[in-house]
Amino acid sequence: MRNVTLFTGQWADIPSEELFPKVKEMGYDGVELGCWGDHFDVQKALNEEGYCEAKWAQIEKAGLTCFAISAHLVGQAVCDLIDERHKAILPPHVWGDGEPEGVRQRAAQEMIDTAKAARKFFDLKPGGSPEKVVVNGFTGSSIWHALYAFPPTSQEYLQKGFDDFGTRFKAIMDAFAEVDVYFALEVHPTEIAFDIASAERALEALDHHPRFGFNYDPSHLAYQGVDYVKFIYNFSDRIFHCHMKDVWFNHGDGTVGVFGGHTDFLDPRRQWDFRSVGRGDVNFEEIIVALNDIQYQGPLSVEWEDGRMDRFHGATESCEYVRKLDFPRNTNLNFDGAFDNDAQ
Repeated sequence: MRNVTLFTGQWADIPSEELFPKVKEMGYDGVELGCWGDHFDVQKALNEEGYCEAKWAQIEKAGLTCFAISAHLVGQAVCDLIDERHKAILPPHVWGDGEPEGVRQRAAQEMIDTAKAARKFFDLKPGGSPEKVVVNGFTGSSIWHALYAFPPTSQEYLQKGFDDFGTRFKAIMDAFAEVDVYFALEVHPTEIAFDIASAERALEALDHHPRFGFNYDPSHLAYQGVDYVKFIYNFSDRIFHCHMKDVWFNHGDGTVGVFGGHTDFLDPRRQWDFRSVGRGDVNFEEIIVALNDIQYQGPLSVEWEDGRMDRFHGATESCEYVRKLDFPRNTNLNFDGAFDNDAQ
């Protein structure tokens, strides 16, 4: 059975020493550490003696483990059109003076540093490093604003965005390769890849770099109308990590569409909203079957978001739901073969 972990990104307001025992109480095997709050500090991991050992001690004391760290916020700034919103999510040394190209370059360097920090951290993992050291995250996109093709948008215009992504992330992926770390993009609106077609195009822009893959998350595909099970099969060799996150879609009162209508989450008019795992419209049964078919053995990491529910209640029930849903794949039994006299 796969380990069930909790992504700590939405829990960064709780210090790790306080959060980790609560994660264990909620039933989880481990944590996927967000690189914000005090959960995982990239520069401290690289430069502060004893930091990684102390973090592992915290994790072990709580009876947990860890398989991945996540750098979504910094990754977002690598390819984005930078504005004042980024200042709120970036470390001060990455934001600097806020000049856009400088922010993008510092974000790229921070991603490279994140790979080095991940390598150092997981090399110290009690019991040994995982087979794949994974950094999950975002890429940002210089062409997300051109999602709807008006003013008239040519493929040449869009290709410039993929080329920009390719140039910036090839250098980052080469640096990941140097320290034997993998990057898993969470395919998501506002990223260079937000559905199957754009994910294929992103891979092409990177010449199918072997260190670039995906942090599979069905919620961001489902409400767009993308076949989130097909995604698993299409990218079977690129699923480096997996989020369990649910979404409620095709609801609301018909006044707000899939683009969100500039409404806030929890607005009852919305066509979609995130839900506690098992309470939305994602078919996780099909997902588990598909993950077994591609022989994915990494963690099932709950990214919990449901603004209508107490988060400790929701994260607890989500863990229980995922654990009950998961099952080991059959490896050697041919059921009809049992009819053969020689097999009896």
